[in-house]
Amino acid sequence: MIPLACHRFDDGAQLASALAAAVARDLARGIAANGQALLAVSGGKTPLRFFQALSQQALAWANVVVSLVDERWVPPTDVRSNEALVRANLLQGPAAFARFVSLYTAAAATPEAGASTIAASIARLGLPLDALVLGMGEDGHTASFFPGGDHLAAAIDPDTNAVVLPMRAPGAGEPRITLTLPVILASRALYLHIEGERKREVLDAARTDANTAYPIAAVLRNARVPVQVYWCA
Repeated sequence: MIPLACHRFDDGAQLASALAAAVARDLARGIAANGQALLAVSGGKTPLRFFQALSQQALAWANVVVSLVDERWVPPTDVRSNEALVRANLLQGPAAFARFVSLYTAAAATPEAGASTIAASIARLGLPLDALVLGMGEDGHTASFFPGGDHLAAAIDPDTNAVVLPMRAPGAGEPRITLTLPVILASRALYLHIEGERKREVLDAARTDANTAYPIAAVLRNARVPVQVYWCA
């Protein structure tokens, strides 16, 4: 297991500012090396300040492609949509020039039906991603790797050839679609953004217990680069 690189902050605002600066550096390197940079971010309430801070970074945003780590199978007009969250909080100001690639298509009624279309869309980006930012729930899920998920074993298989997989789980709410573990692990820079004591405890348990059922452990066990943990209480 590659050691984690842990960054602790006094509050969420300091964390958001530091994480935004780090991700911006990754994207700038990607643009310099390849002419464009690829970023995948996670949804939820935790990354809002990070999105807003990142949106103000001085970058050649027209050369940045933004997508998601996972998505609920709802249209972007839905209040539960991660795409809607990103568009409202990240793709603003200077970052409005970035191109967004959705993990949802209205042409398919379910993530199972739409998975091949989404996989092709992601594959066309020219992976690997330059930076990927994960979140984590108090149940240890990350991306849409939920405990009890119907495709969890396949999604966290480090040898799967799938780019995305559908996911249905008791704790997931809506049906979802998620990047698979190999796509996440191939990222040139990999971040985990968590806030609160309980999430730190879950992360510690996932790091130290070889038999843990927390899905985040699959990322920690198989990481190819240090997972950069950004945490505040």
